[in-house]
Amino acid sequence: MIRNVIAVIIGIIAGMALNLGILEINYLAWPIPKGLDISDSAQLQNYLDTLPVLAFLGAMAAHLAQSFGGGWVAARLGSSHPMLLAMIVGTVSLAAGVMMMTMVKGPAWMAIELPLYLVVAWLAGNIEQKRRAAGGTPAPAPAETEKAESEEA
Repeated sequence: MIRNVIAVIIGIIAGMALNLGILEINYLAWPIPKGLDISDSAQLQNYLDTLPVLAFLGAMAAHLAQSFGGGWVAARLGSSHPMLLAMIVGTVSLAAGVMMMTMVKGPAWMAIELPLYLVVAWLAGNIEQKRRAAGGTPAPAPAETEKAESEEA
């Protein structure tokens, strides 16, 4: 249980780091103008209105990478229930995305990313479940082992 909690925390942190790394690349391509006060919502909105679609696609990629990457890390590090751990990270990412959508007014089509947070987290959990299933078959029960050994003798 403790390992799963730690896995989710590490997954959230890893997802945030991935998100910030991709967003930093986005900011290098479309830097924030000097003198812009991002705490002033009117100034920030005026700047966002000038950005091209590609800038918003980069932001969307960063947000979805957070959900997928963080979900995969949590699923991979957890001791059990990889899908649940990935979906917890996806849900936290979704909550952050909803909060961001309420604070910053981007293009309306950006709302498509909200359900995708859970889809990509599900994919991350599914990948880990398949990896674990392919990793080996479970050991046979003791009664089956004894029966097989007695038949061989």
